[in-house]
Amino acid sequence: MEAENHIFQTTGNRPTSVVADLSTATGREMLLRACPAPDILITNNGGPEPGSIKEWTLERWEEALNANMLAAIMMIQSVVKGMQDRSFGRIVNITSAMVKTPRLPLGLSTAARAGLTAFAKALSVDVVRNNVTINNVLPERIETDRLVYMTGQYAKSRGIEYTQARKEMVRPIPARRFGTPEEFAAACTFLCSVQSGYITGQNLQVDGGAYSGLI
Repeated sequence: MEAENHIFQTTGNRPTSVVADLSTATGREMLLRACPAPDILITNNGGPEPGSIKEWTLERWEEALNANMLAAIMMIQSVVKGMQDRSFGRIVNITSAMVKTPRLPLGLSTAARAGLTAFAKALSVDVVRNNVTINNVLPERIETDRLVYMTGQYAKSRGIEYTQARKEMVRPIPARRFGTPEEFAAACTFLCSVQSGYITGQNLQVDGGAYSGLI
């Protein structure tokens, strides 16, 4: 509701908002009833908590795969044919920097999101001829509620104060700061634009230079 009111106050147009769990078929149906023929789809979902491989039962794996891979794939499958028929579509999956730099404590999230990344790459090659692009945006330490939670978990695991944990989490980032939601939104906006029509099947890292690899 806060985002809806902000958009209305900024633009004068009130968006249609849907409150639903997109990890369920019912939730996805609710969203598609509100917007049955979207030109833009951005998929996102909260990731599972960090943990230990000793704790990851089959049920935990199934929950992670449903939330962070299958929910997005089901949404994509529901809308991509219409995008092809209309000769325009932009699909952006918000995944994680851990897709390219896996860390075992985030293994549930990493494995599921890597699966989504593979599916998106394969599909992107097939639909780009219809002016439908599929890309992934990989955040690393963006200043959100999720980061606040992760910082608190890090502080707890290390037995240190929150402010110290925050300093330690910033240190590996060459930009020496966390990213802002506005910066992240700008990256998504570009990939959803007409100007990005020749970019598809890519993983754009929004990480302040944290990724140390060449490609």
